Amino acid sequence: MHLLVFAVLLAMANLAYGEPGHRCAAAATKQAQKLLVFHAGTDDRIEIDKAVKVLAPIRNPANKAQAFDVLEVWGWIYKGQYRMHFLYAQMPGNCLLMGQEIVEFASL
Repeated sequence: MHLLVFAVLLAMANLAYGEPGHRCAAAATKQAQKLLVFHAGTDDRIEIDKAVKVLAPIRNPANKAQAFDVLEVWGWIYKGQYRMHFLYAQMPGNCLLMGQEIVEFASL
């Protein structure tokens, strides 16, 4: 019974805190601000979520032996919501941005 309670508490802690931060999370949130300004222009209503979600890595199309880390960041401008993905080279101790995308989260 104690093991069951411990397992439930451990699962709840993982949900509350998520996975450990990625070494490039701070760079991704900084880049998200720049990308949203580039995409929509300067606006004092731009907000960037501090939470950075680590997604599954993708293969480098130029070299299948290499992979890119994918970090997801959300941002807003007034009522507009934007999902941004940032691709970072898997280089220890370095945050080399290899690609980025932005998609407005809307239903037409």
